[in-house]
Amino acid sequence: MSPLSRLPGAGPLPLTLALAGLLALVQQQLLLNHPPRLERLTPVAASSGPAALQARFSRPMDPASLQAASTLNPPLAHRWLGDGDTLLLNLSPDQRISSPLQLQLAGRDRRGLALAPQRWQWDPRPRLLAVVPAGSGEQLQVREHDGRWRPISPVWPRITMVEPLGGGEAVAVVSRSENGRFRVWRLPLRQQPLRPLGRGRPASASPVQAGAPEAIGAGEMVFAHISGNRRGDLLVQAGGEQPDQVSISLWPARGGPRVLPLEASGAVRLLPEGGALVVPEIDGLSLRDLPPRPPRRQTLPGSRDLSSFCPRAGRALLVRHWPDFRRSLELVEPGVAPRQLWLGPQALAATACSRGGERIWALLIEGVGRPVLTLVTLDRRGTVLASRRLTGWELEPGTGLSYDPTSDRLALVLRPLGELRGAPPAPPRAVLIEASSLTLQPLPQEALQAIWLPAG
Repeated sequence: MSPLSRLPGAGPLPLTLALAGLLALVQQQLLLNHPPRLERLTPVAASSGPAALQARFSRPMDPASLQAASTLNPPLAHRWLGDGDTLLLNLSPDQRISSPLQLQLAGRDRRGLALAPQRWQWDPRPRLLAVVPAGSGEQLQVREHDGRWRPISPVWPRITMVEPLGGGEAVAVVSRSENGRFRVWRLPLRQQPLRPLGRGRPASASPVQAGAPEAIGAGEMVFAHISGNRRGDLLVQAGGEQPDQVSISLWPARGGPRVLPLEASGAVRLLPEGGALVVPEIDGLSLRDLPPRPPRRQTLPGSRDLSSFCPRAGRALLVRHWPDFRRSLELVEPGVAPRQLWLGPQALAATACSRGGERIWALLIEGVGRPVLTLVTLDRRGTVLASRRLTGWELEPGTGLSYDPTSDRLALVLRPLGELRGAPPAPPRAVLIEASSLTLQPLPQEALQAIWLPAG
């Protein structure tokens, strides 16, 4: 007879519970002595460097061990940040990435157990996304890292806006028909910025794969403006024939759309990190939280326009209009009054910034007839670091500056000025600019819009 069966009150149920407890104890001991596992490795948006990866492990890891045992090739400076089972591999600022990276991942958990070493290929470089004339219409095309251009969309009569969504998981497009009506589309994309390396796995990554366009909203509209964020949400500001047909709707990455009860005097923009939006009003700009956050509204008075966002959350560049027709460029940071960086009579056509505003680029337009373009680099105190007059070029209307931290380059669309007055205008071209030296690299491809597409 079993000793357990001789205990008072012993029976089938207590015996079963005792065996279950013993089994759980054995399983717990086995798990504690089992090596840690990498559960997920994901590219994430970097705010203080050119690129970052988020790693989730099966148990809390020792960041110092990961720092010592893991390597990058080419050997770029990096740090492992965080604590617990989810850590961030962040590349240090002021480094350029000119080829895919190989990550050798290794380290130990807090108990000293080793992670099985593994190799990954990581290519955080974005591709250039452009609106290109095609046949009798316009088409979205991407420039691969080898310089080749590939179409990823149908040909529409006209493309008026392009907005990358998420980390490059999709692109939102506003097309205009021949009768002047607008439609909004979502174009899903498939990219492979991160791949495990091993036997039987190809060394080269596949090009961008695009799915069929998905129509957003019902029917054609009289006007449409879009804004996206890194979560994959899409804001659509559209209107019909009548004034009461203007609507602002949010199409989240997951779940159905909802109409937002907002009134705006201009284009509404989603914050890149999500959770809120910037609404232009008659007496200034307001920042409003989105559900499920509690309703909150913060107002910045004055005649201001939102120009661009910085990679670090909460930082943005504003253009302020003064009564004497001058304009100023301001840097906005959380909990701090707007800081004026520049003031002058020139028009501020476009801006971009790195990190939290450590470097800021402003495209100035001066004069009439043949306006003169000047590209200026500022620091966060407003000191001019560099300036270049873009002689022989004019800005293509409706385009702006787009900054890539991995290559430290700006992208925009410029049109060459003809040497002879009355000569037919030359076609606009996508132009890359070295962000430090402000050296221009015109691309041979004709383009009407150009923006960096995140790697995914």
